[in-house]
Amino acid sequence: MGPPGSGKGTISTRIVKDFNMKHLSSGDLLRSQILNKTTAGQLAKGYIDHGKLVPDNVMVDLILNELQNMKSHSWLLDGFPRTVTQAGALLKNEPIDLVVNLNVPFEVIIDRIKGRWTHAPSGRIYHTEFNPPKVQGKDDVTGEDLIQRDDDKPETVRKRLETYQNNTQPVLQYFRDHGLLEEFTGRYSNEIWPKVHSFLSTKTEPLQYTHYGE
Repeated sequence: MGPPGSGKGTISTRIVKDFNMKHLSSGDLLRSQILNKTTAGQLAKGYIDHGKLVPDNVMVDLILNELQNMKSHSWLLDGFPRTVTQAGALLKNEPIDLVVNLNVPFEVIIDRIKGRWTHAPSGRIYHTEFNPPKVQGKDDVTGEDLIQRDDDKPETVRKRLETYQNNTQPVLQYFRDHGLLEEFTGRYSNEIWPKVHSFLSTKTEPLQYTHYGE
């Protein structure tokens, strides 16, 4: 868990690689549904574009359906749950060993996200400062145009962060009360990652430790 833009996707990818887990990102799942113009995707888009959270029943159904395909694997959820209702539904239906929360200052997140551009068909993400495309505004692989998602624009990001804070503090407390929550603080993923890896290594044997810059 963590605010939008806190590095959940980055940290999740590293956990999956080093600890051999399946990865389910609620954001990727939603974007796939939106691009495929499913009923759930079209419903969700209206909320996301206005900086609002997708309704609990829509998210719970999407996530639990996907988790049914991962029964034989250890898995990691990224970006879900975001409300106490979602958290309760998850605990009722699936065994949870640990909840990781990333604490990143909101102003750092806003600066980070406003430079983010996406290749919609593939989901490849670029950043004007940290990971620029070889040709400005073009995908490295296909040469197709990059877009700035509506939910990456600064005014939308600020609304999303405010909504996240209001909705998620009770969720963190819920998991804290269940003895499942572990929190890690930092400004950047490379600062947080060693702390996460070190802690997870006390819970399960890693395949490896991958170092990422400073």
